[in-house]
Amino acid sequence: MKKLLASLMLAGTLTLGFSANLMAQDTTSTTTATDTATTATEDAGVPVSTATDDAVAEEQSFHQIVKENFISGGVEYMVPILLCFIFGLAIAIERIITLNLASTNTKKLLTRVEDALNTGGVEAAKEVTRSTRGPVASIFTQGLMRAPEGVDMVEKSIVSYGSVEMGKLEKGLVWLSLFIALAPMLGFLGTVVGMIFAFQAIAAAGDVSPTVVASGIQVALITTVGGLIVAIILQVFYNYLVTKIDSIVSQMEDASITLVDTLVKYNITKGGLR
Repeated sequence: MKKLLASLMLAGTLTLGFSANLMAQDTTSTTTATDTATTATEDAGVPVSTATDDAVAEEQSFHQIVKENFISGGVEYMVPILLCFIFGLAIAIERIITLNLASTNTKKLLTRVEDALNTGGVEAAKEVTRSTRGPVASIFTQGLMRAPEGVDMVEKSIVSYGSVEMGKLEKGLVWLSLFIALAPMLGFLGTVVGMIFAFQAIAAAGDVSPTVVASGIQVALITTVGGLIVAIILQVFYNYLVTKIDSIVSQMEDASITLVDTLVKYNITKGGLR
């Protein structure tokens, strides 16, 4: 997980740097286009200010708009929100990959275990489960190891080790939920501070002018928008992960019950072990 997080952070840093270079190139291109448009309009007798505004508006890209709003919101508040998004997304991607690898075809595994029990007994079944990846196979291995001690010990072993496997599946979700709660809180903090500055500007001007208030409030609300967007995206990933974990846990429970029934069926328990 640490290697994956480090790789994602490095990729994010490189992406941000590449985007910054592209933005700089876009800005240079926009300036050049604006100068060219200005010269052309001066020769044609068109007002310079109108042509310049139209050229800037046409050349403005989505990345430039995001960059301008990011800076307007205040780097000291928008950077922590961006970090919440990067780390939260890294955890979500790592969990998605891990949970998908942990998924097991329980029906196929149960069939292979039953065939192994029928032909080679517990040892053959353990070889099957040890060669299979996933929490279901790990629980089967623990249960089969307790088979000589009776069905009760098999059930206790399955329940105990099931809790361990469930803890592994839920690893990292606490941090993801933290980033989901922290992002909008940081946005609200930036908004409150921005409102304070807006009221200070009103007090300094001595007049409640819409121009003075509107600019300050607009900048203050950008942080809230950024925090909410980050929280919404991470919440979608969180709900997907919770649903995936519930599905795997349900498979674990159903498969464990079937394993115990199979052991009883083939009389592979204490007093009947073969």
